[in-house]
Amino acid sequence: MLNSGIDAPNQGSGVRISEAYDADLHAGNLTNWQQEYDQTSRGGFYGRIVELPFDGLQVFCEHTSQALQQKCVVWPDSVWLGIPLADQEESRINGLTIRPDTIMCRPGDCDFQLSTPQNYDLYGLVVDKVTLTDMASIHDVDINWKELTEYGRLGVPDKTLAEVRFLLARLLSVQNKETPPRLQQDIVMMALLEVLKVETPKPAKTQSYVHRKKVVDCARQFLDHHLDEPVTVTQLCEMTNVSRRTLQYSFESILGISPIQYLRISRLNGVRRSLVQAQHGQAVSDIAAQWGFWHLSQFAKDYKQLFGETPSKTLTGLNG
Repeated sequence: MLNSGIDAPNQGSGVRISEAYDADLHAGNLTNWQQEYDQTSRGGFYGRIVELPFDGLQVFCEHTSQALQQKCVVWPDSVWLGIPLADQEESRINGLTIRPDTIMCRPGDCDFQLSTPQNYDLYGLVVDKVTLTDMASIHDVDINWKELTEYGRLGVPDKTLAEVRFLLARLLSVQNKETPPRLQQDIVMMALLEVLKVETPKPAKTQSYVHRKKVVDCARQFLDHHLDEPVTVTQLCEMTNVSRRTLQYSFESILGISPIQYLRISRLNGVRRSLVQAQHGQAVSDIAAQWGFWHLSQFAKDYKQLFGETPSKTLTGLNG
């Protein structure tokens, strides 16, 4: 379930650190975001967020140990920039590949999807539009809102990215207790303006992408409305009006996994959410059945293989 009730953050009192051993609980630790994470690689999960909130500005570094499919929304009237750390496997935003010389960018109150690999680290900057507009006006920087809000990817020179990563690493260091918050905020805003001076949009270049994205979005919407049913690939082909090969290619190019993998993984993550939120007295077998898992021995095996623990351990471990 997406976390709700997002507003722009107020200035806090220094660096905040949060840790979690469940992907979706980790998603809820990022202040003022609505998020839902599905774990897609096998093993126990560990997530860590180091966050520095200001008035109208949020700066953070997020680490996730397992590959994820993320659904994200940031607070209204804002802009988010996502800057992966250097030398990592490629990630995707809305199915578009993020390469070493690109960063991510989405407006507030607009849902987007991320596909991230194992052991992934990401710097995030979220700024109110008013705050950004005022700062840009003071420093004579023209902001192209179309590029910031429509394309999802921005190209940035390697030197600028390296400098911004270095600055953010220093800023988010737990040892950084000397710099006054007002100066910290000004440093971040100046770095953000430097990025916006040199960025170039990286839109999807082909109609093929638009079609593949539409197929995947349509299939996922259908699945969201049939969570407790054992939906088949054949059903998805019929519903999206494409061949199995096209469905396969669409999922693999947009999400990085096959339709069959997505079907199984999304339902297993759904079970895990239900186990985490379960009321006292609810049984694993009943929750599994609600998600269309009838062969309990196979379900338990698949669950442990994905999450590194048994369903009963999740039920008792996360709920005391």
